[in-house]
Parts: sequence; structure tokens; C-alpha cells
Amino acid sequence: MISVLIADDEQPAIDELAFLLRQDPRVGVIHVASSGSEAIRLLTREPVDAAFLDIHMPGLNGFDLARALQRFERAPALVFVTADEEGALEAFDLAAVDYLLKPVRTERLQRSVSRIVENLRAGATAEPAPPRQPETIAVTLGGTTRMIRRDDVRYVQAQGDYARLHTEEASYLVRVPMADLERQWADAGFVRVHRSYLVALGHVTRVRLGADQASVTVGGAELPVSRRLLPALRERLESTTLRVRP
Repeated sequence: MISVLIADDEQPAIDELAFLLRQDPRVGVIHVASSGSEAIRLLTREPVDAAFLDIHMPGLNGFDLARALQRFERAPALVFVTADEEGALEAFDLAAVDYLLKPVRTERLQRSVSRIVENLRAGATAEPAPPRQPETIAVTLGGTTRMIRRDDVRYVQAQGDYARLHTEEASYLVRVPMADLERQWADAGFVRVHRSYLVALGHVTRVRLGADQASVTVGGAELPVSRRLLPALRERLESTTLRVRP
């Protein structure tokens, strides 16, 4: 049985599609979201096999949401559900499994589920990629050296020629200049937002991009964004889904 997500800003459309999916014995758990941002938050906790996405949602629309989901470690199969045909070309550019027109017919939906199941079977027979080993950093705390995962670092604070790594549990001073970490960790999702701060975009929970007072919130800490670095941050955010507040 497959698990699915329905993302649509209209509750009647969610109810109708969920009703039809429940008639298919191949469908198990059904999650629902009324916006793209709600879908992102849900799927960070509950991965699914397939996502049925309405295209015309306010804020984060179906195409934006699809692009974000493709960057997930476990990306769901994509099915777009819409009232018009205009987005079909873009949908298949995003490698969508199917494109359903509203009102959805039962037999047409069953074909979509069949395609999803076939894709899952094909993926199960492919040779799995070797698991990625998280990078670790040696830190010293209270005279004891320990290893922490880079993935656990929420942000880095410059302290002279050293840098302080902030995690959920503690902070650690390392003898590495901030400029070196900025260069070495750029591909891991870290971006410089201020001369004193380097943040992990994956840990950012809120962004304020006002020209007068820009900031990012990481693990409860609100950090300033300098005017000089604001354009570079905006560019990085174009490919990252976050809760943005003007």
C-alpha cells in the first residue's frame, strides 16, 4: 500500500480526492495540506510515496512545491490535479507521473495510482546508492575532545580568528577562521549573512527580508543580515523553501 499527500487550498477538492483514493485498495495513509508551506512542514515529518498537488494555490503554488519536494532525500512521485490544461508542459518538465483534470474520474485516478506503483517497483529493483556519511568536526569542550556532525550545526559565529559552532545542545569554539568555513561549507547549505554569522539554511525557521531590518531566525536565535550580503541571501533563497516574512 502506498502513502499519499493531497495539497489543495480548497477543502471540497481535498475531500473529493481523498474519498476517491480511499476506494483504491492500493492506497493506505492519506495526508492532507491546505497550502504549499503546510505540505512542506508535514513532509519533513511524514515522507510519502506520492503527492497530488493542486497547481493554483496562493503563496507557494503547486509547481513551486513540486520543485521543493524534488530536493527531498525521499522525493515523492508527483501528480498534478488542476482545472485547466495550461500547465501540462511544465508539469512533465518536472517529471510528473501524471496530470489529472478536475473533476477527477475514478478510472483515471486508478491509472495514476498504477503509474505510481510501477515507479515504486522500478525504484525498488534499482541498485541503492551507498549511504552518505555525515561530515564530522573535532571540537573541544571542558578539556575533552569530541566529534560533532556538521549537519547538527545551526549557525557559526565569528570570534576573532576562531569560530563558534552553535548546535541545539551547546556551542563549541574551533580554531578555524570564519572565511575558511564559509568556503568549505558552501556546498553543504551554509551561507554568510553577516560578517559575524554563517547560517545553515536547513535550520532556518523564519526570514525577514525588509531592507531596513533583515534577519534570519535559527533555533530561536534571530541573527542580523547585513545589507551587503542581503542580495546573495535572496539568491540562495530562490532555491530554498522557508517561511518568509516581509
